[in-house]
Amino acid sequence: MRPGSILINTARGAVVDEADLYDFLARGHLSGAGLDVLELEPPDPANPLLGLDNVVISPHIAGIDTQAMADMAEMAAQAIVDHRAGSIRRECVVNPAVLEARGA
Repeated sequence: MRPGSILINTARGAVVDEADLYDFLARGHLSGAGLDVLELEPPDPANPLLGLDNVVISPHIAGIDTQAMADMAEMAAQAIVDHRAGSIRRECVVNPAVLEARGA
């Protein structure tokens, strides 16, 4: 990145090498970073990025807004209704191994 740039990561923690990012920020090559995700969450209190004044870290909430919250609540309620009716919404299952274990 060009000197003075600000890095923003709202994707996945592993997208950014945190040791390199710390080095670029500490040396002043980058002027700042905005991170919604880290390699390790919750972060290790010893993570050196936490001690930099030119880093802003949010608790992995970049995708949360009023509409997203309403959509998640509706999807969760519908998943409960579907489950009680004997079906499972596969797109709502985070761990597919659970479905395999149930023979679903």
